[in-house]
Amino acid sequence: MKGRTIRWVLPLLLLVPLGVGVAMAASSSTGTVKAVKSTTFGTILVSAKGRTLYRYTIDRKNVNRCTSDPACNKYWPPLLVKAGAKPTAGAGAKAAELGTIKAKNGMRQVTYAGWPLYTFAGDSAAGQTKGQAFEKEWYVVNTRGGLVKSAVAAPTPTTTSGGTAWG
Repeated sequence: MKGRTIRWVLPLLLLVPLGVGVAMAASSSTGTVKAVKSTTFGTILVSAKGRTLYRYTIDRKNVNRCTSDPACNKYWPPLLVKAGAKPTAGAGAKAAELGTIKAKNGMRQVTYAGWPLYTFAGDSAAGQTKGQAFEKEWYVVNTRGGLVKSAVAAPTPTTTSGGTAWG
């Protein structure tokens, strides 16, 4: 019986620091939003650390509908700033589009064009977009605050004529 209990409790104890780390990563943000060029999605918004920012299609302007769901909140941490702090517009982002809404624990969630912003726990490094189109409800955000639902078209390669190919 004791061995069985340890087998169940030990994995749970190992997961707790992971969950705390994800929550701390989201809450320790400076609230800086900047734009970067993505070869797949065009110019999109990222956090100060280069983590891709997403919008949830279930949200409404200035209304977060994810945080009240524990599973949603675990995998989609909101981009947060401390109460009283203002988010900062980095390169390519528009300061006039930045705002905040009330979040838990005295924090404020950063919004862009009124839409709440989130990171995805599955993106482990800057530039990753693994949350794109997740359950057809999560999408990267462009510099107008809009959803980017599909890849941008790649430029058509230019070919030259003349000369003889292959001798």
